[in-house]
Amino acid sequence: MKMLRISALGAALVLAIAPMANAQGEGMGGGGGRGGARMMEMLFKGIDLTDVEKAQVDSIQAVYRAKMPAMTPGQAPDPSARAARREIMQKETADIRNVLTPDQQKVFDKNVEEMRSRRRSRSGN
Repeated sequence: MKMLRISALGAALVLAIAPMANAQGEGMGGGGGRGGARMMEMLFKGIDLTDVEKAQVDSIQAVYRAKMPAMTPGQAPDPSARAARREIMQKETADIRNVLTPDQQKVFDKNVEEMRSRRRSRSGN
């Protein structure tokens, strides 16, 4: 139950910054836009991924990026598209977390919580 809650919270956080990540992100290693790369930096802060783990994360991101509903820049997504994005991101976050070792998962969960907390403080909630 706790893991599901953490995954849901992480996905909600990812949803808040998804427009940047979806439009520009190209994975962990490279070329992606600043939004997606910055989000990944924050999620993996303090985690040293092996080359195999990096490849797995990149693969997961590619799969979920392809599933994301299209967005029109400068226009807020409609509620159904937003719900679809949220669901996709929850699954992506859970799949990425599953690549990690138990020790890495603890740091990842802490990073997710910190990102969520920052988002809440910016939105005034």
